[in-house]
Amino acid sequence: MSVMLEGATSREASPRINIEEPRWDQSTYVGRARHFLTLTNPLNAFVSSRSLERARDVVLKYRKGDSLERLGITADQLWQCKYLYDSAYHPDTGEKMMVIGRMSAQVPMNMIITGCMMTFYKSTPAVIFWQWCNQSFNAVVNYTNRSGSNPIPLSTLVQSYVGATTGAVITALSLNRLSRRAPPLAGRLVPLAAVAAANCVNIPLMRITELREGIDLRNAEGTTIAKSRKAAREAIGSVTISRILMASPSMVLSPLLLDFLERRGLLRRAKWAAGPIQVILCGVCLTFATPLCCALFAQRVAIPLERLEPEVRELVLTREPETRTLYYNKGL
Repeated sequence: MSVMLEGATSREASPRINIEEPRWDQSTYVGRARHFLTLTNPLNAFVSSRSLERARDVVLKYRKGDSLERLGITADQLWQCKYLYDSAYHPDTGEKMMVIGRMSAQVPMNMIITGCMMTFYKSTPAVIFWQWCNQSFNAVVNYTNRSGSNPIPLSTLVQSYVGATTGAVITALSLNRLSRRAPPLAGRLVPLAAVAAANCVNIPLMRITELREGIDLRNAEGTTIAKSRKAAREAIGSVTISRILMASPSMVLSPLLLDFLERRGLLRRAKWAAGPIQVILCGVCLTFATPLCCALFAQRVAIPLERLEPEVRELVLTREPETRTLYYNKGL
């Protein structure tokens, strides 16, 4: 990505752009989809360190008050820099994140892991190994994207990692045994069930503090008013659903395609091709499924006062009697 940092032309001063908010309207699905398509763009994982530093320099200078004219860039180039910056630097600490933990690495990493899970689903050692790889990658992503202000304790990360890995392996091995007498397609769908089970364990464990103490509730101005365990359950439930749906297209379409090809005998002379076909198909599906499923639920969720716990309602009315709607960040 080339960003013009020199040769600014004389033009009228442009209005300030709020780059702390997404570029597109997050109250609509299309706006959220465009935001996440840009944020999870797998090409960002291969951008050079020099380009990342250049994007970081532009964002930091603009935050300090420099204008587009002084930086010599357009509004579109500013947004390119901002999304590139967000793809590589931690939002709280500002530190550059490890490549495999970035959102832009989700597609290339998951296409390899998912493709291999779908290919090597019959062998017990292979099932254990690839389920372990999948949960290890998830642990790296969770650690890389941990909150800077409220970091996830190491004990919680370990508990989540062990619980999700154990749940995924047990589910996969149990269903593999049950599917031996079922049609071949049933066996190919076992990895999806294992991933779903792991998500149902992993996400609640990672956010156990929110389940115990509640998630922050803010007013329209962004001021934290209270915490709600009910809102936390809703947030975690929606994230779990979107994560499962995110994995579903590749883990459903791939078995269907391979089952079709095998029944037609098209892979009889090229059995080696099954793996590459599944990896490529997973890559295509994940490229679109990842952002589109992230966009299913709004990031900033409105919750009416009536839906909160009685004690939370009382606290809110005590602090802000006129407030009838609060907001929480559901997470990713």
